[in-house]
Amino acid sequence: MELLHSGKVRDVYADGDDLLLVTSDRISIYDVILPTPIPDKGKILTQLSLWWFEQLSDVIPNHVISSTDVPSEWAGRAIRCERLDMVMVECIARGYLAGSGLKEYERDGAVSGVALPPGLIEGSQLPEPIYTPTTKAAVGEGHDEFMTFADVQAKVGDDAAEELRNVTLEVYRRGQEVAATKGIIIADTKIELGIAKDGTLKLGDELLTPDSSRFWAADEWKPGGTQRYLDKQFLRDWSGSLTEWDRTDPGPEIPEEVVAATRNRYIEVYERLTGESWK
Repeated sequence: MELLHSGKVRDVYADGDDLLLVTSDRISIYDVILPTPIPDKGKILTQLSLWWFEQLSDVIPNHVISSTDVPSEWAGRAIRCERLDMVMVECIARGYLAGSGLKEYERDGAVSGVALPPGLIEGSQLPEPIYTPTTKAAVGEGHDEFMTFADVQAKVGDDAAEELRNVTLEVYRRGQEVAATKGIIIADTKIELGIAKDGTLKLGDELLTPDSSRFWAADEWKPGGTQRYLDKQFLRDWSGSLTEWDRTDPGPEIPEEVVAATRNRYIEVYERLTGESWK
């Protein structure tokens, strides 16, 4: 097999006409890969993505060919998938105000050109979910930047832009609907979309995981401050206390207790969503 790409978390191999997507235990924040892995993270992300792909298969097809026809050394963390021509837009849906969306709102009163009501605060639920696409920066080439819907139209065309927005919002709506029954709020999520050989738009990469989404404990949600995160925002918050790190390479080593707390959050969200114990 040929290694085609090594990203912040995933390695992509060519195996004939198929791809093997292998999810490592690497973790990144602010586009920097930290030197300390999170044990089992790759398997948790893979298994949770597979669960979500199945839950949302009636919304949009996905790239999965097999989760078992993979080399034994990658069992549980690899997916055999079809090749997609990936859309070069980060498709993001937000139902709550947090992170970069909050900063954009505080500056402009809008996110990705979508005007929002005045007076919203950190953690506020939006009147309705919004589509807030960004550019897709390669590893080491800076940060993603917000795009307006008009920017997406200029990049991919009117019809394709409309489809990207509709699919992103429907995936978020359905995911949030499922998560709500498990006591979890999905504040926002990022999905990856690509075009298959037959021209079909399909989901790729990962889906509704603690790496690609903000998960909050619903019974503890309270606008106006930091929520109890069940995702890697916990690690970002920890890094914010490091006055000696300027968010550039090399990243800091993660202390054992922070590794354990991060891993526990990934396991908690997996178990709460799927109803299965992590083994």
